[in-house]
Formats: sequence, structure tokens, C-alpha cells
Amino acid sequence: MRVRLDEVQKGRRGEALGTTSLTYRSGRATLAVAETEQRPTVLGLIASGRMRPDAGTVALDDATDRRAHNALRRRVALVDAPDVSEPAPNIAVAGVVAEELMFAGLASDPLSARRWLDEHDLRSSARLPIADLAPAHRLRILLELASARPGVDGLVLVSPDRHGGDPVQWWELAEEFAERGFAVLVIAGEAAAAALADSSASLARRPSSARVLKPSRVRLRTTAPLAGGHR
Repeated sequence: MRVRLDEVQKGRRGEALGTTSLTYRSGRATLAVAETEQRPTVLGLIASGRMRPDAGTVALDDATDRRAHNALRRRVALVDAPDVSEPAPNIAVAGVVAEELMFAGLASDPLSARRWLDEHDLRSSARLPIADLAPAHRLRILLELASARPGVDGLVLVSPDRHGGDPVQWWELAEEFAERGFAVLVIAGEAAAAALADSSASLARRPSSARVLKPSRVRLRTTAPLAGGHR
């Protein structure tokens, strides 16, 4: 699948989202840069077919009609978007897993949730509030479960940098899911994008036996500045 956003905009004078163009597709991880509290979520909602832009177009495999918009919503999972799809911070990890298993149409009883955590070497975190889970583990859980939903071909991960940790970890996760064939879009801030670019450049200079980020896979797309300075 290929999803193309062409000069999309949201809100009066682009206050919610300035003019933005990007493309993400199957087998690739794409990084979009968006600043402010709400703009990453707005971009994620539009890129996953859950919100229509006020200007510009969103195309799924070059189609822009209502049928394509509805298909985009079905085929793309919006992952960990603040105030939209993020789990409540005080819910135990096992509870989050059970809920996501239900959305995936799988057995979601407590035993099934514990078995799923066992399979992913995370059983010791079962009773921990999701907000206290290490960022890499949190994102692994949410991406694995979102990708298990029937018909999902794309993953839009919103603001993973807000949890802290090393951006390289969540970027490598994004690339892993892209290698599985998913179309992956990650929306993060300027600081995280700069850190990834620095890591890519530094690691690329190491011997070929070292594990490196692939600089060519970091595809940056930057949104326009906020009009009027509003969030």
C-alpha cells in the first residue's frame, strides 16, 4: 500500500496542522517531523484516515474517493496517539494487552493476556502500570498488538519521543515492522529527528561489522510553522 498526503492542512490558517506533504508505503519506515502538543496527533489522524483535512488530499494507492478513505481507516492502525489511542496511564500492562487482543479479534481473557506476555518475554511487567513501562517495551507491545488486527497493512506511531529513551530504539522498531511488510509512519519532534540523523551519520562511519541505522531509511518530512503561535 502507498499513502500520500498532498499539501494537507487542518484548522483556520493551518493552526492545527500547517501545509504538509508526505508519502509512506509498504516495506518502508518514514519519519515525519511535527512540533507542538496537538499537531502530531492531528497529522496521525489524517494519515490514518480518521480525520479529513480542511485542505489538500489524502490518497491510498492514488485513489482519493470516499471508498479509499474508508479503506485507509480500516487498513491503518493509529498507535499510541496522545488523547486518542494511547492507553490510560494507570492501567496494568496485562489489562492493556487484554484490550488490544480483543480489538484484534483474539482471545482476550486474563490467561490469554499472560500467555501473550510470556511469548514476548514481558510476563514480569504484567502488573506494572503501562505508564511505568520502559519506552521500548511499551512501544513493542502496542506495535505488535496493532499489527495483529485483521486487515492492518499500515502503522502510524505518534510521538514515541514523548516517553523518553533513545530514539534509535523506536526507530529500529519501526524499521523492523517495515521489514515485515507494513507501511510505517512515525511522527516525532525536531529534537528526536536530529538525534536520529546524528546517530545515523555516526554509525555509518563505523566498520561494516557494526550494527547501524540505515540513513537512507530515515525519511524526514517537516510540517510548516504554526500560524499565530497557537497550539
